[in-house]
Amino acid sequence: MAGAIPFTVRLRRPDVTSANNNRRATLFVTCIVDQVYPSIGQATVALLEQQGVEVHVPPRLTCCGQMAFNAGFRDEAYAIAGRTIEVLRGQGDVVLPSGSCTAMIRHLYPELFDHSPYAEPARELAGRTYELTEYLVDVLGITDVGAHFAGRIAYHHACHGLRFIGVKAQAEALLSGVRDAELMPLAGCQECCGFGGLFAIKQAAISEAMLERKLAAIAASEADLVVTGDASCMTQIAGGLSRAGSSIRARHLAEVLANMVDVR
Repeated sequence: MAGAIPFTVRLRRPDVTSANNNRRATLFVTCIVDQVYPSIGQATVALLEQQGVEVHVPPRLTCCGQMAFNAGFRDEAYAIAGRTIEVLRGQGDVVLPSGSCTAMIRHLYPELFDHSPYAEPARELAGRTYELTEYLVDVLGITDVGAHFAGRIAYHHACHGLRFIGVKAQAEALLSGVRDAELMPLAGCQECCGFGGLFAIKQAAISEAMLERKLAAIAASEADLVVTGDASCMTQIAGGLSRAGSSIRARHLAEVLANMVDVR
């Protein structure tokens, strides 16, 4: 990846006194964030640095290999993921603003590299890889990051984060700490939005029907903002809202927590 996020230009970090001051984390920014949504990467860096965590981004880090793996190209996925393991050796905690890519590393790397020379390195990497919200809540012990949003928020639980790695309560706890925000119930908040990577292309009619169901629930929630923890789901939902002419916006949770979302 070309590295769209200017990580050499650090966001201003406030003075912090924290038990996390000596902690170092590697940000795995993910392909879609790197190429399409750099603000999500910037928000993630800001959130971690505000908690006293030193953030590092290896310049040779590219893709986790999930797209190739899910499409059945195991040899190609093996090559990409093997390189990722090498780049992340000795890099400490690995944090991703994506349940999808986290699930790939934590659960599917051990499967992909089973009975190979990378079997143990894959298991070791899986053991220190975290989705952003679980890292903030479960590792750093933080639920209030000083966020505020004067509006109504509905939350969509992305499939991989929810079903593969069990991330649910963490996002809810962080949203509960957003000052001035009114959290709106979203019917079917744990139902798929219909994206699923190549699924949206290969099964377009089913994907569109699932999205229509999700959009109807979002409209009924009367939220100003629908938030999720995966940029892929955000893309699917945002596209549907835009085509429907809705005033509701879709944003990543990291952007909300980092105060990078205006009311309008």
